[in-house]
Amino acid sequence: MQGGQLQERAHWLALAPALHIEDQSLFENVAYLELSPQLAAQFKDDGYLQASTDWCLDLGRMADIVRALSAAKLSPLFAFVYDEFWHPFFRMRPLLGALLGGSYCLLPEFWILNVDPKKGEAGWRPHRDRGRRALLDDGSPKSLTAWIPLSTSTSLNGCLYIVPAQQDPTYATADEAEMKFDYQSIRALPGHPGDFVIWNQALFHWGGRSSPHAAESRVSMAIQFQRADVPAFDSPLIDPSRVPPFEARIKLIARQLYRYRHIYELDPTLISLACEQLDQSYLVPARAGAGESLAPAGRLIPDNSSSWAKVGRNEPCPCGSGKKYKQCHGALG
Repeated sequence: MQGGQLQERAHWLALAPALHIEDQSLFENVAYLELSPQLAAQFKDDGYLQASTDWCLDLGRMADIVRALSAAKLSPLFAFVYDEFWHPFFRMRPLLGALLGGSYCLLPEFWILNVDPKKGEAGWRPHRDRGRRALLDDGSPKSLTAWIPLSTSTSLNGCLYIVPAQQDPTYATADEAEMKFDYQSIRALPGHPGDFVIWNQALFHWGGRSSPHAAESRVSMAIQFQRADVPAFDSPLIDPSRVPPFEARIKLIARQLYRYRHIYELDPTLISLACEQLDQSYLVPARAGAGESLAPAGRLIPDNSSSWAKVGRNEPCPCGSGKKYKQCHGALG
């Protein structure tokens, strides 16, 4: 990709003519998702919920553009330039608000994966997103992750695995970095387009490794959220009632890629763009709770590393980079 094309709306629309950028009609008269008593009970007991809906989107086409970006050696994260990739999370607003106890914000932390079985790829290694610091004293969540498969997710192409909170003996404890759960407590969460999974960020989870016998790659996307009345885990916090404009999307994507630059090689244009934005408030931030100020951006490596189990220096890094720990997060510590 030429440097200038990165910020050209016309380039992205030509790449996926059936998708949209800043088409406000897509966000009007939407059918919002509500929290049912059954899902609320599952979330309280297990720390996660899984359900299904009709997103009213062509998820197959969305998965195709993610795969096309991968084939072009571009990060699948660039699919977030399109409205369709924000739309499901916009529809989740009442559901997320109910889980988070009221007003909440989007965190500038999101991802898209295309787990390719032909390459033996895997999802993220076992981890807790933030661990027990993501919980209030009563066990309710300060922050959440919402995950959506855009293609069929199976045990052969790396589906999601979790350990339910009530079956995890170190959940929300000082020993949360230890994996002491019984293997039979591990729960596989295969999914289909239209499904979604939401978990609190103290929950232990990971993506499986794919098999060459899988029928297709596993394409999925995720965004993180936090309560508006607690100190920001990251900044800028984003108003969930307004989808970021195109220019802000590009900067958010560049920033997120820069955070994970120790895993993925970046084009110099992207690095330059990201560096320009790291110390700038390029979005109108959502308001923090009464008396709270927005926290500055944190360190540029995934902030869940403190909740990993003890890792040997020659073992694979838990971040999923494929490198040895001593060559990845171990070298950054």
